Amino acid sequence: MIETINSKNISKVLVLQGGVSEEKEVSDLTAESCKEALEKTSFDVEALSIDSRNINELAEIVKSKNPDVIFNALHGGRGEDGSIQGLFEMLGIPYTHSGVLSSAIAMDKFISKKIFKASGLPVVEDLLLNSADQLDEIPLTPPFVIKPNNGGSSVGIHFIRYKEEIQEVREFGKHIGRRYLLEKYIPGRELTVAVLNGRPLTVTDIVTEDWYDYDAKYKTGGSKHIIPANVPKEIFDLCINYAVRAHYCLGCRGVTRSDFRWNENKGKEGLFILELNTQPGMTKTSLVPEQARYVGMNLQYLCLELIKDASCNK
Repeated sequence: MIETINSKNISKVLVLQGGVSEEKEVSDLTAESCKEALEKTSFDVEALSIDSRNINELAEIVKSKNPDVIFNALHGGRGEDGSIQGLFEMLGIPYTHSGVLSSAIAMDKFISKKIFKASGLPVVEDLLLNSADQLDEIPLTPPFVIKPNNGGSSVGIHFIRYKEEIQEVREFGKHIGRRYLLEKYIPGRELTVAVLNGRPLTVTDIVTEDWYDYDAKYKTGGSKHIIPANVPKEIFDLCINYAVRAHYCLGCRGVTRSDFRWNENKGKEGLFILELNTQPGMTKTSLVPEQARYVGMNLQYLCLELIKDASCNK
């Protein structure tokens, strides 16, 4: 049985940030924004930065802080793949965002897409690459996208327009044990929907000069966000519907963000869900806080909603 906690019983909130993944910088920015918002409440808020020096003692450190709730502001790696969530479960401390299984499944893009497809959601044709050698016999013709199967924040993504560019991504073979997902490139528009505690917020149309890479996501002016997206009602409603279904079919909690590509020349047949993020960014340029503001929620309210949903056994 999942039991959420009453915010009236919360005194201390511990915000976890940093980590040992390539998304450490994004995590720090998310934590800074959320900590600032929570400090405007009556909670005693403390931030704990995780790195390679203290991660092995994390359980003891967290217990010594004695928080009522853990606000998980980690991104990528162990902070998002179910590992840290398992630690919270073992400690019996309520935490924000999704649980162990949902986090692990969502972090594996190949597996989550299989579940999306089984749930009737449209997904892009793909291929899982286990080694650099597989680049020699790719059955798909460019253009396509190669990205880490278990990464986020657009870190390590390569857009391949021509066969000659494949050589430029051979360095990914140096990452021992890392698998990459190859997806057929869908021309058109980048759309996204945030779902908060099961409720969709709105649809954002992300406009960039090229594609939505790391700089476009996190640098001021890197992209233009049109809220709400100026798309046909049928496409708008489908994005909302697909995002909610994705949230529930993976068993997610708290806030998630589902990303889509839409080839407008093909109407609703050109809409595909790319992935679901269980730890979406909450920085000053992030999409989820923007959507929350559009529907009347400031960042403080958004963070409080996540804390109210904090729980174990989820």
